[in-house]
Amino acid sequence: MSGLFHMLSEEERLFCDMLERIVAERIAPKAAETDETGAFVHDQIGVLAEAGMLGANLPEDFGGSGVSAQALLRAVEIVAAGCGSTVSALTAHYLATDSILIGGTEAQKLAVLPKAATGEMLGAFALTEPTAGSDPAEMKARAVREGDGWRLKGTKCFISNGGVADFVVVYAVTDPEARHRGISAFLLPKGTPGFEPGPPEKTMGLKGGHVFTLNIDCHLPKNALLGAEGQGFRTAMNVLDNGRVEVAAQCIGMAQAALDAAKFYAQERVIGGEALSAKQGIRWMLADMGVELQAARLMALEAARRRELGERFTDAAAMAKLKASEAAGMVADTALQIHGGYGYTRDFPIERITRDLRIMRIYEGSSEIQRNIVAGHLLAQ
Repeated sequence: MSGLFHMLSEEERLFCDMLERIVAERIAPKAAETDETGAFVHDQIGVLAEAGMLGANLPEDFGGSGVSAQALLRAVEIVAAGCGSTVSALTAHYLATDSILIGGTEAQKLAVLPKAATGEMLGAFALTEPTAGSDPAEMKARAVREGDGWRLKGTKCFISNGGVADFVVVYAVTDPEARHRGISAFLLPKGTPGFEPGPPEKTMGLKGGHVFTLNIDCHLPKNALLGAEGQGFRTAMNVLDNGRVEVAAQCIGMAQAALDAAKFYAQERVIGGEALSAKQGIRWMLADMGVELQAARLMALEAARRRELGERFTDAAAMAKLKASEAAGMVADTALQIHGGYGYTRDFPIERITRDLRIMRIYEGSSEIQRNIVAGHLLAQ
């Protein structure tokens, strides 16, 4: 385990050590096959459920592991290093359960979170729409009162887990005049009449972590409203702060796997009687990769520290997500370059890792959006 995680408790260290063994034995060996077949990572999610990872973001009161934000960061890294598709489905589940933990009533938390923590229920988070990605205030999904409940209608896109989840947290406008303050969240159970997920999108990477378009025209009971009306935007933004730290962890884990693969290849590949790793150009490339990865990990740890303390960490989360996603792209690309032509083939994992990482600069807020967030905080100081 990285020495940067010295602040973890002994119990958290043991948890992470156990998780590393499980990922190495039961998840990483399936990563290439998952990429080839495109099958959803049901089995891998089951393995993580057994290990307690589906509730690692939740307090013990709701069946979670109750680990610190720093330990969660490390745990997500470990899963990401083994399989990008698996970690993408896992963290999408976290977005859904965080929505309930942050915005739900006590009854809603007790009804859903313990089952979500054990893996009995898988969640999805539905915010993005075809014409409302970066600015949720532009969303077209609507929820209006109908009888003693709600009529929820709209289309969501690129929703991880959306077509396989047991429940989806859907964000919709309940008061069009109030813009951000007119957005509410709803719990939409699988199988609700009028809820029609499309087929999984054919994506460049993360092929076993499916994303879906969701077509929704449903009547929901009044208790499907998550928390209070008009609180959805605030809930979603708080959830995304958490999620961006977890995206940073995904990037760091996959980039670490890329760096490890590059080191191994450079040490094993012999050209002109000496290992590739003996050549100064390659050594400098490895050094730059290590520096970028270490910087990203430190920024993610700072965001996790502030999250753990209950401080506002929107700027730190945006910085961590921006740095980690950009650094991971550089690390993977350089690792592929070190592999030469072999890196461009599916015989080596770096080709898959490079594709899996590309979405990290786009989802949960593109690099450009993160820069806007960071600039806004800097200018407000």
